[in-house]
Amino acid sequence: MNARLDYYAASPKAMKAMMAMEALSNDLSLEPTLLNLVKVFASQLNGCAFCTDMHTIDARRSGETDRRLYALVVWRDSLFFSHRERAALAWTEAVTLLPQSHVPDDIWEQLKGQFNETEMVDLTVVIATINSWNRLAVSFQQKPSL
Repeated sequence: MNARLDYYAASPKAMKAMMAMEALSNDLSLEPTLLNLVKVFASQLNGCAFCTDMHTIDARRSGETDRRLYALVVWRDSLFFSHRERAALAWTEAVTLLPQSHVPDDIWEQLKGQFNETEMVDLTVVIATINSWNRLAVSFQQKPSL
């Protein structure tokens, strides 16, 4: 299946703004390992094969283990993730699935226990950015290359 269109060519101005958000999201207060987990997990939740593939490769290049990446979709039942990572994954899920979750208070409390205010905002910006990328890739059927 071919992509519906090349969104970079169709709207360079919009993509320049997206690239600026991506650059910013990679330069915030959060550790790279956590950023990669959040990007992979949000992409999985959104059914974005392109972004899941890309960020899984990025995560592995930065030292993430295959075992943790395989367990990401079942993080609640896995012992591989720290309390901080669990709070970030719960927050990622709630923010990504906003219409279903409305970000419950217990997830907020879990987040507050692991992150300072700057980190909470930064994490939410990272989640918003990857969700935007997922929406572009899924909507225009961008697929990973073999």
